[in-house]
Amino acid sequence: MKKEIFDKYSKAVAKQFNLTLDEMFSKTKRQDIVEARQILYYLCKERSIQFSYIQRFLEESDYKIRHSTIMHGYNQAKKLIENDPDYKAFIDKTTNDADTD
Repeated sequence: MKKEIFDKYSKAVAKQFNLTLDEMFSKTKRQDIVEARQILYYLCKERSIQFSYIQRFLEESDYKIRHSTIMHGYNQAKKLIENDPDYKAFIDKTTNDADTD
């Protein structure tokens, strides 16, 4: 069940950022891709998916990442969402898109 939630959010975030899943899970530090991944971490964590599960699901997509990097990304996304109403609206839209798929 957690994997299904992760997959839905991955697709919804990639769609919102106009990325493919391959791009989103690529080893790049391009700002839009990093931001997309951070939003994904945030959405998953807010649905009570543990960081270790997020890490495993990312590794299944050939994206190796440390637990601490996911925590940092989650915290970065949380700050953006708390301080910028556009990000809050973005989260709401992405959540709705994932729930309707």
